Amino acid sequence: MPDVTKTAPAPEKAEAPLAGPQVDVSAEKARSLWGDAWQDLRRNWYFIISAALIVLLLVIAAVPGLFTSASPTVGDLAHHFLSKPELGKVGSPEWLGYDGQGRSVYARVIYGTRASVIVGISVTLLVTLFGGLIGMLAGYFGGWVDAVLSGFTNVFLGLPFLLGAMVVLQAFTDRTVLVVIFALAFLGWTQIARVMRGAVITVKQADFVQAARALGAGTSRILFRHILPNVLAPVIVVATISLGVYISAEATLSYLGLGLASPTVSWGMDISGGASQIRVAQHILIYPSIMLSITVLAFIMLGEAVRNALDPKTR
Repeated sequence: MPDVTKTAPAPEKAEAPLAGPQVDVSAEKARSLWGDAWQDLRRNWYFIISAALIVLLLVIAAVPGLFTSASPTVGDLAHHFLSKPELGKVGSPEWLGYDGQGRSVYARVIYGTRASVIVGISVTLLVTLFGGLIGMLAGYFGGWVDAVLSGFTNVFLGLPFLLGAMVVLQAFTDRTVLVVIFALAFLGWTQIARVMRGAVITVKQADFVQAARALGAGTSRILFRHILPNVLAPVIVVATISLGVYISAEATLSYLGLGLASPTVSWGMDISGGASQIRVAQHILIYPSIMLSITVLAFIMLGEAVRNALDPKTR
């Protein structure tokens, strides 16, 4: 009798999945706003050029002796208004000529960098700290705290910046660098305060702030650990651009005779002296003016580059 028993068919072998590119999601490190901003800044020629100029200015301000051996305050009347740069090589005391007291214009341009940079950076730090604190408290607490601090800010905002600085400086007979710094900072913090207040009002409604508050985090921890890192971007942009404005304001006050006074070397004072002798010695006016313009332009370019990098709408 034939064997009718049938062998069960072997189970079909499962097909291997198609080979494809394996993407390791965990290997891709998410970049923060600052990381994205740095990637943009590295490819921005505005940032590269302005940063290089600012680094050079900081080196000149810190170590002016590397760039000239001449004294900016000691002169020789035999060089009265002498302007023959072709007689000297680049960097020599006679390169840019001499002023009415026989002092090297090149040396005064180099040493004048220190006063302008110190005033600009110091005023920016002071107004950022004070204005940022006022704006943060007003935006976070709201209510009567916001009303009082905003009213206080508006009072100072209504005062003309340069005119108010002139009035303050008139009260001092010895107008040193420190006096000019505090006079400019006394009236220059209002813009930072308004920017910080608006940023804090927006961020404090975020879910992570509400979660931190629900978990029992204190006010100081919420302000400085959760809110502050997320509102720094617009403040940094405004502070960077304002730095050039403060340098220009210092030069303007010195030009008017209400800012820095001798023996401090200042571009504003040299521009003022050159303006009165513009018919006979134009070089006294031209070179400090060029240096001042380059410095202010460098900080404004840096602020614009940072603003474009930190603004998500531009990406």
